[in-house]
Amino acid sequence: MFAIVQAAGWPIYPLLLASIISVALIIERVVALRRSKVVPNGLLKRAIGEFKRGANNDKLLDDLDAHSPLGRVLSAGLRNVGASREVMKESIEEAGSAVSHDLNRYLTTLGTIASISPLMGLFGTVVGMIEIFGSQSPTGANPMQLAHGISIALYNTGFGLVIAIPSMIAWRHFRALVDGFVVEMEQQAVRLVEYTHGDRK
Repeated sequence: MFAIVQAAGWPIYPLLLASIISVALIIERVVALRRSKVVPNGLLKRAIGEFKRGANNDKLLDDLDAHSPLGRVLSAGLRNVGASREVMKESIEEAGSAVSHDLNRYLTTLGTIASISPLMGLFGTVVGMIEIFGSQSPTGANPMQLAHGISIALYNTGFGLVIAIPSMIAWRHFRALVDGFVVEMEQQAVRLVEYTHGDRK
């Protein structure tokens, strides 16, 4: 591996940095976007069952806030359970926007790495081609410089694609996952509003 890095020349170092960041972000998002951590099963029923109108529910609401992203949304709704349906919905939407922003954390960076990695590889290719043409002299081509230039060109192109492909797959997967979680939280928030306003048993 070290020999490949040496053969690829200095343009591969930004690609190595991008690959390390990409792997770190993918691992972090895999851990953070687990279903059991974002939209735990049975949380809505538990929240409705434990919530008592007119009683002091501060501890329950604080626990919900700290429990999960879905808990934050439900807690925002329950804090305004005595207000009108519109006020309750607005508070849920505000909390939902903040939760959605948190769930999308680092995905922009991952998408950027997926987009620019082929361009960084192309940059290495251009540098390698410049070295190839720079190795030409009136007395003929220097085979060593020619081979070095070609290796820089090919290694950087290949490495850029190796980084970009998994990063793009992970980015699209996480985006779809977050969209699914947001829809599920919206559905549970609607159920909460209907339960608390007596529209659903």
